[in-house]
Amino acid sequence: MHLNLTKKLNFANGKGLLDIDVQIEEGTFVAISGTSGSGKTTLLRLIAGLEKGAGFIKIKENIWLDTANGLHLPPQQRKVGYVFQNYALFPNMTIQQNLTFALEKNQSTAIITELVETMELGELVNRYPQQLSGGQQQRVALARALVRKPPILLLDEPLSALDEGLRNHLQDYILKIHQKYQLTTLLVSHDTREINKMADKVFVLEAGKIIKSGTPQAVFAKNRIAKEYQLSGTVIEIKDKGNRYAISVKIGGNIIEVEKGKQEQNALKVGDVILLSTTVLNATLKK
Repeated sequence: MHLNLTKKLNFANGKGLLDIDVQIEEGTFVAISGTSGSGKTTLLRLIAGLEKGAGFIKIKENIWLDTANGLHLPPQQRKVGYVFQNYALFPNMTIQQNLTFALEKNQSTAIITELVETMELGELVNRYPQQLSGGQQQRVALARALVRKPPILLLDEPLSALDEGLRNHLQDYILKIHQKYQLTTLLVSHDTREINKMADKVFVLEAGKIIKSGTPQAVFAKNRIAKEYQLSGTVIEIKDKGNRYAISVKIGGNIIEVEKGKQEQNALKVGDVILLSTTVLNATLKK
């Protein structure tokens, strides 16, 4: 994905310019962080075509925006899954109808059956949004965003209104669908724990510019104190990442992901209780 975008905005300290020029590798989970009003939501809306700006957007081999040549694909022609903070479900439609409404013309309904199973919505399909909890509505919103099988998933602080337990649960769903459908995912979030858990890379925006980028561990490292800990946890997932394994370990109410080589992983299985003895970054310094 190549994004080269500019748009005039009003920031807290006056007028300015959102100016972004980045390349994002396909299949990457990117977090977008920064202070309120720094341009995070505007960036997502420009990608989706919900706002007009200047520049260039290329997704795989498809050009969505090229203002130099007069090209601006409308939102309905961009394959984007967009999940808003307020869910944006149709209140007068059942969950099944909300999902069906998102289908493209002549598209098979098989994807709905698959998403209902993936998001564990089977018992909810005949209910209306107001009959669901916030976490259930968000799962429906995620499913609806994927009905057209988009390569790009845009998430605008979708979990900020949920309590910590639900946030952790929904984070797991998002990671599951990101991996299952091989998405390139952009998540707006202020939560550094959420970003550390989910993202491969983070962009920090300030007044419309990217001022920091890199892995979450690298970007947020200088704001933390390193301490030595020994903690016991339960292995809940083992993911094959080619030449290494990502081991998800549940410790209390948190999930920590550690990486192991294939030889080390062979001794582990889901359900094992293990002891982590490592230097972890756990305390955030106040400025």
